[in-house]
Order: sequence, then structure tokens, then C-alpha cells
Amino acid sequence: MGQKVNPIIFRLETVKNSPEWQSSWYAGKKKYGQYLLEDKNIRDYLEKRLYSAGVVAIRIERSVKKIKLILVVSRPGLVIGRGGKELESIKKEVQKLLSKEAGKQALDIQVEEFKHVDLSAKLIGEKIAYQLTKRMPYRRVVLSAMEKAMSSGAKGIKIQLGGRINGAEISRREKFSQGTVPLSTIRSKIDYAECPSLTRSGYIGVKVYLCLL
Repeated sequence: MGQKVNPIIFRLETVKNSPEWQSSWYAGKKKYGQYLLEDKNIRDYLEKRLYSAGVVAIRIERSVKKIKLILVVSRPGLVIGRGGKELESIKKEVQKLLSKEAGKQALDIQVEEFKHVDLSAKLIGEKIAYQLTKRMPYRRVVLSAMEKAMSSGAKGIKIQLGGRINGAEISRREKFSQGTVPLSTIRSKIDYAECPSLTRSGYIGVKVYLCLL
């Protein structure tokens, strides 16, 4: 049976206080759609602008008088900049994405460092996707990423590639796994990410399942 359920969403009920909850706010029927769209626009903008900083997560918390953004990145220096100039410019751009009502609220941006780069499914997937666009051998790229993750303390990792791998005329799917990745065990902590690799020959999808507990 194929994995058609996002492992993180599947486990949200059992990990209510965990950082997997990317948004923390309440809204009525009238404002729910507006807040949801604002969150998406903010995330799309920050993902694009801070791509080189290695964005692991963007958490948004809303209260009555305040909007709080927590940026979890592997290179916080690129986000803050010299004397906090980069952070201030990001703050101004984010405020433009908010509605007039939300723009009146105080905007607070916090930057947290993610030290274990090889224990983030998102960073692993982005690195593999980037290396595939540079025409590096896909087996070497995937096996290297898996070895680094296992040596960093992961209990298991599974990587799936789908598309015109190695420029083949017919698209195919290949899976690589190491250790244990119990996707049907709800108590296990699974980090999951998917990202595209836009190669010259076509689109290759990269899925990463990382078992941490």
C-alpha cells in the first residue's frame, strides 16, 4: 500500500505541544480564510527569500495585539544580517503581506538556530534536489545523505525519487531505505518533507521520511 497520508499530519493529535504545529491561532468563519491565506503568502515569501539560510520551519502565532513569527533556520546569520538590517527589511516586507487590520498589530520575528542539519527531512530533501539539478549521480547523492543522517543519530530514513531519473525517457520510481521507519506507529516521531528537483530532462520528485524516535 502506498503512503498517501502525510506522516506529520497523521500524528498531530498525539503531539499537540510539539513544534510540528506550524500555526497557532484561532479565528471565526469570517477571518479564518483571510488568516490562512496570509500564512501561506508569508511562508511562500520567506521560503523564497531565505532559501540560502536553510529554512527548517516557519511558525506563526497570532494573538489579539501581536503576530509572532518564529524562523527555525540552519544559518541564522544570513537572516539577521549586520546589525539586524536584514531582519528589519524582512519585517517591512512581511507587513506588506498582511491586511490593514493585521498590519496594525505588532509584528515580532524571532530567529532560532537548527544545529543538526542532517536531522531535518526538509534540508535533506532540498540538498538532494539541488544536487540532482547539478547532474550528480543520484545513487551517490541519496546514499551519502542517508549515511550522514544515520551517523547524526536518526533511527531510520527512507528516500523516494520519482520522475525522469538520470534523464531516462520513461519516468520511474526508486526507493532507498536504511534503519527503521515505522509509518504505521503513531507514537514514533517521523519528520517528512517533499520537494521538486527541476532538472534539464524533467521534474523529479524527492520525498524524505526520517525517523527520529
